[in-house]
Amino acid sequence: MRDECLACALAAGRQPLPGGLIFRTESWLVEHCVGPLGLGTLIVKPERHVTAVADLLPAEASELGPLLQQASWVASQLVAAEQVCNCLWSHAGGVPGHLHYVVQPVTRQQMAAYECHGPRLQLAMFGAGLNPDAGEVATVADQARRLFARSQ
Repeated sequence: MRDECLACALAAGRQPLPGGLIFRTESWLVEHCVGPLGLGTLIVKPERHVTAVADLLPAEASELGPLLQQASWVASQLVAAEQVCNCLWSHAGGVPGHLHYVVQPVTRQQMAAYECHGPRLQLAMFGAGLNPDAGEVATVADQARRLFARSQ
């Protein structure tokens, strides 16, 4: 893990992680998103610091598809969403960073409020900077833990 990496710092407990760790596999961690992408948005990231999908180890790669499917189902149960979007993020400050997948339940209300959808919605949400309440994140993270346990 790297000290300068936010994803590593969150995983190691060097920075507070609202809601705590939700789920883990041999190689991957699931957390609630830190930032303004909405309640129920999950982050799926390798435990190991890696910046490119091409650099995943075979075991990491074999877990990825099933875990993204499972996380998408969990997110769909947390929020009554129009769609659950999955996108890869792997840059921080214009340089490769700890890769992570954003699993975002998107509602019609969010699209209407920001008057956009898709990647533009994420940009608009970051621009607005409205982070979910930490108490609500903790409640949703607890629900997500139960859903992951149930989906095993």
